[in-house]
Amino acid sequence: MNILDTAGSDPSSPICSAKGCRADAVWVLAWNNPKLHTPERRKTWLACDGHREHLSQFLGVRGFLRDVVELDEWEEPAP
Repeated sequence: MNILDTAGSDPSSPICSAKGCRADAVWVLAWNNPKLHTPERRKTWLACDGHREHLSQFLGVRGFLRDVVELDEWEEPAP
């Protein structure tokens, strides 16, 4: 799934995944839950500059965070 095609979002202006935030996304946080997903599987959250650290820490303390990439540099992994 292309992160820019998520339901309810305008692909030309993706927004932050933080609860209640409507700011433009600048970052892609790639993650997976090793108890549920294969090692190569990546799920994504989007983050504005203000929520990047908070969302990264949330995923990091659970051992889920795999990568943080600027949105304009993100490439979807091949299926």
